Amino acid sequence: MTIENLDEALQAAFDESTRIYRERGFARRIGFGRKPALISVDLANAWTRPGNPFTCEGVDDRIIPAMQKLLAACRANGHVVVHVTTAYQITNRQDPRTDMGLWHMKIPVEAVDLKDEHLWAIDSRIAPIEGEWVMLKKRASSFSGTPLAGYLRAAGVDTILVTGVTATACVRTTICDGLQEGFRTIAVKEAIGDRVPGAVAWNLYDIDAKFADVESVDTCVDYLNTVNTTAA
Repeated sequence: MTIENLDEALQAAFDESTRIYRERGFARRIGFGRKPALISVDLANAWTRPGNPFTCEGVDDRIIPAMQKLLAACRANGHVVVHVTTAYQITNRQDPRTDMGLWHMKIPVEAVDLKDEHLWAIDSRIAPIEGEWVMLKKRASSFSGTPLAGYLRAAGVDTILVTGVTATACVRTTICDGLQEGFRTIAVKEAIGDRVPGAVAWNLYDIDAKFADVESVDTCVDYLNTVNTTAA
């Protein structure tokens, strides 16, 4: 199946699913709140640069430019930014002292060895600046087993703009957990990627129906630039 045929098949599925969701009251809007944070998930070299098992598609032409726009707006307006990355100390699948549960039984954990900082360092094109937290996680969700929720609440955050990779795993689970933790969740369409054809389109469609508002980068940038002046 070609990418064009896949896109057509997905659109047909979306059209039918939209009818079902609308009839049953799904796809309601969360909306933006008064205090945002940008949560960038796994936009580190192992995912953004060529030659790694975790390398994703659409990074150079879509995700990085979108992230640069979002970061510029956050930095200009003093919004909270969290860069999330992933790496493991124990990369031997047979070692019972794993620091990732049993996820290493499914994925090539050795590709993000904690010893090689370059692998899990945030991509230099969107490098963190002073005041932006770089958080190391061990599980798919950025909230699972981390202090992220407490960090955001202490900062007064009520809205999270989630970006990064992958749509099928770490981004999706972060969005789901973010909503369950009580944050308004926004998925930034152009700033989310994956390595599997069709995965982004399907997951964003389904996320928009059940777990977050999927919004364009331009809409999110406008929000970041105006929320401080428009909030009552």
